[in-house]
Amino acid sequence: MSTPSRLADDLGGALGTLVGGTLGYYTFGLLVRQGFYAMMIPGALLGLGCSLAARDASKARGVACAVAALALGIFAEWRFFPFNADASLRYFLAHLGDLSGLTMLMIAAGAGFAYWLGRDGGRGRFGPGA
Repeated sequence: MSTPSRLADDLGGALGTLVGGTLGYYTFGLLVRQGFYAMMIPGALLGLGCSLAARDASKARGVACAVAALALGIFAEWRFFPFNADASLRYFLAHLGDLSGLTMLMIAAGAGFAYWLGRDGGRGRFGPGA
């Protein structure tokens, strides 16, 4: 793939990541308000958005999606479920180890889905790209 084509593909993937991550964050918030806990949603939709917007596969893009999904999962958890002792992000980050095992597992699973979905472009998992 030529450099301009790869750059366009990566920019498309980045835009898809932003759209998917935003949709995932707000979907998570909507589900929380309905009484559900779906912490994998932000990361999975982030990866799906990247995959749908990028045409060709890229493992590096998958890794970037996984890292972004970890950050988004931690951010979403903090925004919707801050610690009672101190609601600041700094305190939350300093006490990540105090989160329940299920919460950490679901954040990690969201990052796994982001990698798995984000590494493949539209021509990969989802059939021929346009």
